Amino acid sequence: MTASPVEAQPVVAQIVQHLAPGGIETMALDIQRKARNPSNVHIISLEGTPSEAIEHWPRLQDMERVHFLTKPPGLSLSTVTKLTRLLRQLNVDVVHTHHVGPLIYGGIAAKLAGCGHVHTEHDAWHLNQQKRRWLVTACFHLLKPAVAADAELVAASIRQHIPLFTPSVVLNGIDTDKFQPADQAAARNKLNLPLDASIIGCAARFTEVKSHHLLIDAFSRLPDSAHLALAGGGELEHELRKLTSRLNLDQRVHFLGVIDDMPGFYHAIDIFCLASKKEGLPLSPLEAQACQRVVVMTDVGGCREAVDPQSGILIKAESTQALETALKTQLCSGINKEKQASARNFVVNHCNLERMISQYDDLYCGRPL
Repeated sequence: MTASPVEAQPVVAQIVQHLAPGGIETMALDIQRKARNPSNVHIISLEGTPSEAIEHWPRLQDMERVHFLTKPPGLSLSTVTKLTRLLRQLNVDVVHTHHVGPLIYGGIAAKLAGCGHVHTEHDAWHLNQQKRRWLVTACFHLLKPAVAADAELVAASIRQHIPLFTPSVVLNGIDTDKFQPADQAAARNKLNLPLDASIIGCAARFTEVKSHHLLIDAFSRLPDSAHLALAGGGELEHELRKLTSRLNLDQRVHFLGVIDDMPGFYHAIDIFCLASKKEGLPLSPLEAQACQRVVVMTDVGGCREAVDPQSGILIKAESTQALETALKTQLCSGINKEKQASARNFVVNHCNLERMISQYDDLYCGRPL
């Protein structure tokens, strides 16, 4: 009897460093959720425990086929042993690793367990660091994964620094059924945001690389009718709250914490902004645009590939002046139906989740893209 397409799907283990709110982790969850056969897709977190992960990300509460290895700090040979044993127990056919730590541990365990190995590079900038470049090059040559890049810029960096490897390009994709337009007033009421303001939103961890301080500084020069909504958490939250108070912005900047209902966040805002110093190909601007929100982004990493050229604005990184000017431009002209429709059409046509999963399925089965 010929197996059906669902039965023929390999068992896949997505391996991440830790399960905390972020683009890579969201991507792994979405691949599991929208797979042709979700029961064949596992997610393995090298670090952390279930209770720690759920505390920071309530979305994980009801997740199935999610495993935690509680890796201690530093090099851990016992984690390789635990991971190898788990891959065998789950009858995993293909390991899919994300970033350097999972590449090392997942790649070695895949070899020991006799699994195939697909690896996704999410950043171009880290290969500029010599030690990191040597490490990744050694892993590629010794572990021989099928390498995918989440943006053409990332692929170009791999070709430049590791010339014997030609990666496939699999653009990040998002669920355009989940992220689609909805009522703005209802979303604002749910988040206790003002109904009559123009709201700029940012969803990112409060870390130095995301440059929230520059965003708040630029925002302080915008009209009083504008508000800023910040979704996320992180080590810089206290410092950013102090900056907000120092600039007398407490009534206009809203710290919303980690939000599980991200479509609702995008529905509530008018403009999405990410002022990062470094990025791969981020998911958040794709999600925002799918909800018909125009964006302002720094032109770093693969961000250019994630922005609709008809409605979005790209600026140079670490420039408060450029950020201020772009936000004012979007406040004046970006909030209109034509630009909003263009933003969504860009994501539907170029960066949808179904296309991404189909391409990864091809890689899992050893088919060229």
